Amino acid sequence: MRNRSLQGALLVALLAGCHARPTPNPFPVVSEPPRPGDVDSIDGLMRAFYEVVNIAPDAPRQWARDRSLYVPWIRFIATGTSATTGRIEAESWDHQKLVEGTEALIRRGFQEREIHRVTRRYGHIAHIDSTYETEFGLGAETQSSRGVNSIELYFDGRRWWIASVLWMSEDAGHPIPAEFLPAPKP
Repeated sequence: MRNRSLQGALLVALLAGCHARPTPNPFPVVSEPPRPGDVDSIDGLMRAFYEVVNIAPDAPRQWARDRSLYVPWIRFIATGTSATTGRIEAESWDHQKLVEGTEALIRRGFQEREIHRVTRRYGHIAHIDSTYETEFGLGAETQSSRGVNSIELYFDGRRWWIASVLWMSEDAGHPIPAEFLPAPKP
């Protein structure tokens, strides 16, 4: 009985969505073939993953190139502790929602670079823990942070794809563990 109620509620929600007015999209979906150097290897894919977000605030965006790195069903999931409730939260986006949600941040100035990577590979799948540093804002208002991107990849016999990206920014209660940081220099 409970299952039928859930199915009924889902059906009503889906049907209601079919009649909703579409909202204009300021960042249209544009597809382009991937650059061979971007998807031929794990290193190429990770280089492209960071390059596409490291652009000047007034420079043209690379969203079409970015989109070419991911499977069509990609999910981006941000996790962290809510500043207001103190509870652990997660928020998920598809590629288009990520583009729309991050454009304002990129417009204010945003740089992200990989500082360490741990790769585990088995056959045609790979898991990457990619530690990053970011700087956002311009001039005196520049802020920085660090965190870890947890990225799932797979190889389809011709190219590598990013299947999911889950990340968490470092905070006082969750410092980045040594295994995710570069080895100290002697």
